[in-house]
Amino acid sequence: MSFQGRMRNTTRTQSGPLRNFSPVNVKKLGRNDPCWCGSGKKYKQCHNQFDQRLESLELQGHIVPGRNLIKTPAQIQAIRESAKINIAVLDYVAEHIQAGVTTEEIDRWVYEQTVKYHGIPAPLHYEGFPKSVCTSINQVVCHGIPSPDVVLKEGDIVNVDASTILNGYFSDSSRMFCIGQVSEEKRRLVEVTKQSIDVGLEQVKPWGFLGDMGHAIHDFARANGYSVVRDIGGHGVGLEFHEDPWVSYVSHRGEEMVMAPGMMFTIEPMINMGKEDIYIDDSDGWTVYTEDGLPSAQWEVQVLVTESGYEIISY
Repeated sequence: MSFQGRMRNTTRTQSGPLRNFSPVNVKKLGRNDPCWCGSGKKYKQCHNQFDQRLESLELQGHIVPGRNLIKTPAQIQAIRESAKINIAVLDYVAEHIQAGVTTEEIDRWVYEQTVKYHGIPAPLHYEGFPKSVCTSINQVVCHGIPSPDVVLKEGDIVNVDASTILNGYFSDSSRMFCIGQVSEEKRRLVEVTKQSIDVGLEQVKPWGFLGDMGHAIHDFARANGYSVVRDIGGHGVGLEFHEDPWVSYVSHRGEEMVMAPGMMFTIEPMINMGKEDIYIDDSDGWTVYTEDGLPSAQWEVQVLVTESGYEIISY
C-alpha cells in the first residue's frame, strides 16, 4: 500500500488510540517526583502545569497529545542533527537536478549523500518501498518510485521527498523543482503551494489546534483556484518515521489535536491544479496520481511547536 502514517485511517476515530496515553489515563506523579520528561527537575517545576492544562482541555472534549508525542529537549536536539543531513541532501539535489537526469540518479544521490553523513534513508525498504527517496512528477501526487526509465524533461515539475534516520531519530521534508522553462500554470501551482506552507505556519501556535492550520491552508488553496488532497496528509515524526497525529489540510478551526509545546509534525499539503480525486497505481501499490491527470504540487516542512510559536526543523 502506501506510507500508512500519511494515509487517512478511516477505521480510527479521533477519540480512539490517541487517548490511551492522555493525561487523564496516565499514572499521576507527585509534585516532588522527577518529571516524566527526563529533565531531572521536580514535576511541580516542570510539566505539572502543562499536564493540568492538557487534562482540562481533554475534559472539554478536545483531542490532546499524550506524553509519547511530546519531545524532550534531548530528543529535539537529536532530531535536529538528523535534519541537518536531510536538509543537506535536498540542497545537493537542488544543485544538481536538471533536464536529462533520471529519477534513478536522484535516488543514488540521496542514498550516497545520506550515508556520507552517517545517516540512513528512511524510505528504503519501509513497508516494502524499494528506493531511498520519492520522486513525484507532474500528475504524480506523491510516492513516485525512482526509475532509470524516467527522465526529467524541460517543463516538468517534480517533488523530491527525502527522509533521514540518524541514531534512531527521524527527519522528513520535501521540495518542488521546476525543470527548465515550465508553463505559467505549473509555475503558479508550485509557488502557491509553497506559499500555503507559510499560511499554515502562521497558525502554528502553542495551545491552538491542528485544524486551525489545516483550515487556513485549505482556504488559501481554494481561493487560488486549486483543490487539496483529502486522503493523504502529514504526520507526527521524530522518534518514528510516522507517528500520531495524522495531519489534515481540509480540517476546521478549533478541531483536530491541540498543538502543545514539544509536539513535532509535518506540514505537507498536496495541492492539485484540478480536482482533489486521486488513485494509487495498481501495478506498484505506491504511486499516487491525480484522477484527472492534471498536475499536483507539494512542499513539506517538519515543525516543532514551541512555547512561543514554532521552529522549522527540516525543509
